[in-house]
Amino acid sequence: MAFPWFGRRAAPARPPVAEVEQKASAAGKLVALAAGSGRVVWSPRDTVSLTRLGFVGNPVGFRAVRLIAEAAAAVPLICQDRERRYDVHPVLDLLRRPNPGQGRAELFEALFGQILLSGDGYLEAVGADARGLPAELHVLRADRMAVVPGPDGWPVAYEYGVGGRKVRFDMAGSPDPICHIRSFHPLDDHHGLSPMQAAAVAVDVHNSASSWSKALLDNAARPSGAIVYRGADGQGGLSPDQYDRLVTEMEMHHQGARNAGRPMLLEGGLDWKPMGFSPSDMEFHQTKLAAAREIAQAFGVPPMLIGIPGEATYANYAEAHRAFYRLTVLPLVSRVAGALAWWLSEHLGAEIDLRADPDQVPALAEERDQQWKRVGEASFLTDAEKRAVLGLPPLPEGEG
Repeated sequence: MAFPWFGRRAAPARPPVAEVEQKASAAGKLVALAAGSGRVVWSPRDTVSLTRLGFVGNPVGFRAVRLIAEAAAAVPLICQDRERRYDVHPVLDLLRRPNPGQGRAELFEALFGQILLSGDGYLEAVGADARGLPAELHVLRADRMAVVPGPDGWPVAYEYGVGGRKVRFDMAGSPDPICHIRSFHPLDDHHGLSPMQAAAVAVDVHNSASSWSKALLDNAARPSGAIVYRGADGQGGLSPDQYDRLVTEMEMHHQGARNAGRPMLLEGGLDWKPMGFSPSDMEFHQTKLAAAREIAQAFGVPPMLIGIPGEATYANYAEAHRAFYRLTVLPLVSRVAGALAWWLSEHLGAEIDLRADPDQVPALAEERDQQWKRVGEASFLTDAEKRAVLGLPPLPEGEG
């Protein structure tokens, strides 16, 4: 039976659901394939390039994404409806073991990671149980998903493509096979804006500073110098053969970490003039730290939590930890849990609510104790009003 608060348009009849024993991710049948001019240029802004440069190849971006995804995946979820809170519920059972290859933490870590890196998260529903809930849930990679918009702008289908093949998920009926969770993007109707996109410039600067430091180490951890040649009259020049020989000798015997500290033998007329660090060279380290702070700020991670020095916004680590959960982790979990609850309610045929349980987050224990104390001492509130303030469902009749 369809509920009027679910659908946005009439739903045609859907084909019968396959047997649970035959279920499998439709996208899982596809085989995954891996996919310079020397000038200073900005890196590409597509999801794959940003992931490689900002997550796989950048320690600050990697740690920021992992810190948020792991913390958000560990936040307990509350399942309740308008009348009661459930300790045991089919939705909780599904989330506890969403598919044979993943548990709750692995599924949510992958989902949160996709949202942070691409701005979009996609969950696929596979099969159905006796209540109508999906038999399995799978996270699909956002960089492989394409939205097929209809005449009214709403997605009529999603296409998941790998290796030249595509799987189409029809969104015309109800319930939807795909749950699309996207971050706010002011310039895109179908895709979200990720923190990694906002931090792209800082990622480029940080990576370039790291490359500069590596090049400095390859050159014996010192700036380059100059070899000055003076002929008999003080103005002589090297012949082409002499010049080529000198360059070859320098590259082979005096560059790279293995040649660090090796003495240089210069023939008559040649003199080595070392060059000191310029002010711009000395600023590279500070530039790298500033870029690291910008990356952390784009993700909403207090820099001191990932070991970036020079950040004194918070008085201590505990305060930064609380701000991290309040301003970054809990809003993300609440948004994803709300979208997931609406989607699963459509499958279940009954409205349920999923929300984060901050009372079980150790970093927020002090705030929780203060809130419960204030509410408990509020004599002008009834017990029912106190439960409502604390986000608890009303007690069944006869209990008090």
